[in-house]
Order: sequence, then C-alpha cells, then structure tokens
Amino acid sequence: MKYIAHKDGEREQTIKEHLIGTATLAGQFAEKFGSKDWGYCGGMLHDIGKYSEEFQKKINEDTNNMVDHATAGAQLCKKINLPVLDYCIAGHHAGLPDYGNTAERSSLCGRYKKKIYNYEAYQEEIKIPEIYTEPFDINTLSNPDFSLSTFTRMIYSCLVDADFLDTEYFMKNGLVERQSGQSMNILLKKLENRISDWLKNNDIDTVNGRRTEILRNCIEEGKRDRGIFRLTVPTGGGKTIASLAFALNHAVKHHMDRIIYVVPYISVIEQNAEVFREILGNENVLENHSNVDYEDSEELRPMQLASENWDKPIVVTTNVQFFESLFSNKSSKCRKIHNITNSVIILDEAQMLPMDYLIPCTAMLQELVQNYKTSIVLCTATQPSLDNFFGQIENFVELCPRMEEQFEFFRRVTYQNIGNISKENMAERLKKEQRALCIVNTRKRAQELYQLLKSEGVYHLSTTMYPKHRKKVLANVKERLDNKDRCILIATSLVEAGVDFDFLSVYRQIAGVDSMIQAAGRCNRNGKKSAEESKVYIYDFEDSKVIPSQQKKIDVTKSVVQDYEDISDLECITDYFKRLYKFHGRNLDKKDIMKEFHDGKYNFAKVAKEFRLIEQETKTIFICKEPEAKEILDEIKTKGTSKERMRKAGQYCVQIYGDFFGKLNGAGMLQLVSEDIQDFYELVSMDQYSEDYGLDYAMDNGIAIFV
Repeated sequence: MKYIAHKDGEREQTIKEHLIGTATLAGQFAEKFGSKDWGYCGGMLHDIGKYSEEFQKKINEDTNNMVDHATAGAQLCKKINLPVLDYCIAGHHAGLPDYGNTAERSSLCGRYKKKIYNYEAYQEEIKIPEIYTEPFDINTLSNPDFSLSTFTRMIYSCLVDADFLDTEYFMKNGLVERQSGQSMNILLKKLENRISDWLKNNDIDTVNGRRTEILRNCIEEGKRDRGIFRLTVPTGGGKTIASLAFALNHAVKHHMDRIIYVVPYISVIEQNAEVFREILGNENVLENHSNVDYEDSEELRPMQLASENWDKPIVVTTNVQFFESLFSNKSSKCRKIHNITNSVIILDEAQMLPMDYLIPCTAMLQELVQNYKTSIVLCTATQPSLDNFFGQIENFVELCPRMEEQFEFFRRVTYQNIGNISKENMAERLKKEQRALCIVNTRKRAQELYQLLKSEGVYHLSTTMYPKHRKKVLANVKERLDNKDRCILIATSLVEAGVDFDFLSVYRQIAGVDSMIQAAGRCNRNGKKSAEESKVYIYDFEDSKVIPSQQKKIDVTKSVVQDYEDISDLECITDYFKRLYKFHGRNLDKKDIMKEFHDGKYNFAKVAKEFRLIEQETKTIFICKEPEAKEILDEIKTKGTSKERMRKAGQYCVQIYGDFFGKLNGAGMLQLVSEDIQDFYELVSMDQYSEDYGLDYAMDNGIAIFV
C-alpha cells in the first residue's frame, strides 16, 4: 500500500518521503547546538499517525474528517521513553501543551490516554532512530528543569520549521523563493569598506576621534570567546556602528550565522535597519515587527518568507517579538527560535528589558549563551545592573574603552530641577524657547500642553497618532531643526531613543533615571554648544497623576537624586538600577513563570498565555483619513482579512485602552469593522482625530497611557 502524507492535484508525497525530508532538515537545524539525533528522530516520528487507515481515507478522498495524527507520535515517545519529543510531536500543529493531567484532553497527559486510530503500519517503512546524546551536561546547570524546557522549545522549533519547509517545498513543487542573504565574511568586508577612512582618525580630542576609538576597540574585542558583553557608550558615541562592528567581527571569528538586534521601540528599529541596509544591502537585513509589510511586491516576497523563520544574516526586531517568541508555545512564533542559535544578540537600550519578567528573560538569555552558542551584547548609555541575574556567567566584558573618561568627554548637558509647575506656566516657558523638546508622561497631558502652545513651529508627537502620521511629523520636525527654524515639540517617551533630534534645551517630566538621561540625549546631540549652555530641565506638574506602571521608577528616582548631584553619573545609574530591582522584589517574575517548569512537568501553554510584555488589553482603532487607508479598509470589508492587509492597516491604526474605548464607543464614534475581527474598530466620527495631535483624548478623565 502507498501511504500518502500530502497531495497536490495528481502529485503525491508519501509519508516516508515527508518524514525523511523533515527529519533531515530538523537534524541539520539541531546540529547547530549538538543535538542532530534529537532533531532527526523528532522529524521521523512526528507524522507516523498518518499511517492509520482513517487518515489515508481522509487524504485520498479529500474529506473534511478530523483525524488526530499528532497524538500517535507522542504516545509512541511515551512508550519507548523519549521525553522532550512527546511534547514536540503532540504540539507540532496545536502548540506545545501543558503537562496537565489525564482529565485535560489537550494536555500531554490527556494525549497519553486518548484513544486514537491504529497506526502500526508505520513499522513496515519506518525504523525508530536512535538517540545517543544528552541535551547538556546537567552538572553545569543552575536550573536543569528550565534548561530542559528550553531544549524542548528548541527541538520543537527545529521540528515545526522543518515540517513547514518540507511541506512547502512539495506543495510548490520545488519553486520556493527563499533567499538567505550573504555570508558574514562578505558583510564584514562591506562594513570595513564603509569605515576604513574613519579608522584613520586618532584625534581623541574630537567627537569623531572618540567615536573611532570606541569603534576600533569593538573591532578588536570581537576576537574574544563567546559570552556576555556590555557596550556602555554615552549618547553620541556611535554605538550603532560600533555594536555592528563588534558583532560582525565576532560572527566571522566564531563562524556564527546571524546578528539579531533587539530593541524596545519600533522607531529605533526603523532607524537602525535603515543604517544597516545602507551599509550591508537590502537583501541582508530583515525587519520583523508589526509595522513592516513585506508583501507589497513580488520583489519583497523572499523577505516575507524570511520573517517567518528569521532566515537572514541581520534581523532587527522588538523586545516583544523576541521574548514572547522564546516563551510562546505556538508553531507560528516558535519556528524561528532555533535560528537564534549561533547568533550574536544585541540588546539595544538594554535598560528597557521588561521589569516584570526580568528573571525569566535573563534566565533565557543565560540559556542561549551557555547551551546555544550565542553571544549577547547589552548596549546602552544607561547600563542596568544585571550581574546578579546571570549566576552562571562569571565575567561581563566591557567593550567601551576608558568608559568613565568617554562619559566625561561626551557630557553635553547640565541638569536643572525646576520642581513642580502648572501646565500653564510650562506653556509660558516654552513660548520663550527657540528649539525645545518637552516630554510628558501621558498622552492626554501632551495634547493639553500642545493646545496651550499651538502656533507656527509647534508640534505634537505621541501614539495617539497612527504610525504614518507620526512619520510625517518626525520628518517636519527634523527639517525645521536642520534649518535652524523655531521648533517646539511636545511629546511622550517615544522620542527618547532612536530618534535623531538635536534641540537647544529639553524639559523632562520626572520619570526613571534612565528615561531622563535618554531624554537628555536629544539636547545638544552634536556637541556644538557647551554643557553649561545646554539645559535639561527636570520637572513635575502640580496636578500630576502618576501612572501605576511608572510609580516605582519615579519613587526610586526621587530617592536617588537626593544622593547624587548628577543623575548621569555612572555610579548613580548603577545605584538606581540596584535600588529599583530590590524595590521590585518578587515582581521581577510577577507571573511566577519560572515555577511552571519543574520535575519534568512543563506548562508551555500556560506560560505562553501569561507571558505578555504588553499587559493591558487594547482595542485597535483604524483611522481612515488618507486615500490609501480607505482602499485598505474597503479591501478588508469586501475580501476579508489577510496578513498582508492587516500589516498595511497597521500604518493607520491607534491602540487605545479600557475606559477611553468605552467612552468613544458609547458616544457612537466607533464602528466594528467586521464580526470576524476581534477588537478592530473604525473611527466614524473623524472630528475626533486631529491633524495636529491625533485621536483626541479630551474626553478621557482617567490616567492616559504614557507613550
């Protein structure tokens, strides 16, 4: 009998062909971390349930009958004692399950007891491969259960990516458009060509000379063994190119496959990715976040495919995408994570690592370094104190030469605390400024202050504006600053990193020390004035309502500033983070993620549900103000949703929360776009959206979100 796995018209792929194809790929992927036999075995066993008569009838007669084929492999793994693979095979379609109990049908224990169709015919064609290696040396691990759960994720990733790729190859009859980009050696040569003239500068009394000194040191340090590194560079020190130079040299030295930049803000991603594309070429740089669309043309199709499994040499992504993928249980998110193996990971703005999940995130980073051949660079001007979170890592190597001296050289501003102030008095101060940035803690307050100042050269920027609208404002502000025209910008914290502005003065509402220092980086950015002339004013509003998520940071900041004259002092920054982590205490793992992995009983599905870096439930509001937005909305309404349409729609969407949504909806200003799309609404009252400041928050009486 011929046993079929997939059909495409008259073409057929046998189960044996599919199992061998998947096993070969999964073995190759797992070989990167020394576990080829695990990957190969998982690939050979994942679809043996398709040998049942019932599945063969379904595929030959093309019926819609549901035939569970995944449970068979899981039960066989249990029978022959192949832990790890039982989780992976049980979840290769539905997602990694919780261990659970026999009463829970979707749990691993429930699958063990589930009655399934006879699949013993597999024995006619398939021999169970032998596993002869251990996942790791258990004696070197501080938390073997967490390590084994991570190993399970990695094998699962190898399996589901291999399964998808082999199926894709058959269904497209070999016509696959995937392109993996150029080698690290070629990319390093491109960078060397770009920076060759810079490296001739040895004048450390100039800004460019100092940048070159940092860059040169990063190149040299790239020859070090794998591990965890710090790149603590003051604002303006050229850390983007310096970190790329380290990563490429390190990758070439150790034959590593890719460089992954992980950043907190999409605005930072877009800026960094543009720099990398210009130096390394479009075909080598993948942006993977919610605002990028890779289906606009056939030319970009390979990029869209690469975004599914990060098969490019340079990947630029967000904290949310990176860490939620590593703690996910779904194949769509997990299939990329095996490609994190043997990579250099740059955590840009490392102080923005998620506080509520700091313990599981650092535990995962330690796993990647110890067991998956990665190196990690913590890259920031405000270095967090993370030594105690990496118990198994003995030494962090600092990549910035003469760090304290660099910070003194790049000191460009003077901080001044002006205490509490009314929004009216703040507006009066700003009216007297020529080029000033004022950062506030809430979207609502940004709009209120803008209304008091509204005039020629005054701008507003926050996430009340859809992404395409924000990009227009950013371009206008940059043009006015470049032309030395009057420019006053009222903004939220989204301008604090990755936005290349240079204002004469900055006003920053009190927040975390790191946020205030980041804000200061938008003042005298190019060092054309003295630090004494360039003022960063720290203030609070008299009627300020503190956002709950910001309360601890503000409280710790208030305690720290009493002990240090200069908040940008490196000792002050270290002390701030130590106090903050101590104050946060048990909430550094507020969902108790680490407790879900114990005694071989792992709750992957529960963790995936609980691990959410953006906690609040949001509603998506589509703003139909531009012709292209109307075309996209019409397509969604008439043709339904697709990944392509929803990605395009994201350029015209604003996310809102809780009570404010209720008020807008209750006033009849919103309309559900489609019954098929949850929490996706169209703004039908266009008077509620301003060209100046976006979605109007005037009717919101609560504490508005801060970005």
